[in-house]
Amino acid sequence: MSVMTEFKQFALKGNVMDLAVGVIIGGAFGKIVDSMVNDIIMPVIGRIFGGFDFSNLYLPLNGQSADLALAEAKKLGAVLAYGNFITIVLNFVILAFIIFQMVKFMNSLKQAEPAAPVVTPEDVVLLREIRDSLKK
Repeated sequence: MSVMTEFKQFALKGNVMDLAVGVIIGGAFGKIVDSMVNDIIMPVIGRIFGGFDFSNLYLPLNGQSADLALAEAKKLGAVLAYGNFITIVLNFVILAFIIFQMVKFMNSLKQAEPAAPVVTPEDVVLLREIRDSLKK
């Protein structure tokens, strides 16, 4: 079997296609959550905590002034930019919570399906009939 034929069989399996669709949808959904956090949640949180922008929070590591904007402080040397990290962690927590809720919902749909009736094997049915006839 040629390598191309093997690759074609692998690529056209259902699991690979499902994974590809999931990755594409996940990427798009991640952008939606990122926009929600950066454009809606973080400005509100910043306003609550005194009106500052979380993305500009940093600790200067090279003697820079803490009053500079993050981009300017980076030009002067190394900084520990923890504000952006806070935003990314918030993105992750929201995304993980939404995925948890989706999995929980899908599991509840699976449990709602009625269980298939248990079919008694033919030999057991036959043995029961013999037992019942012997009792008579």
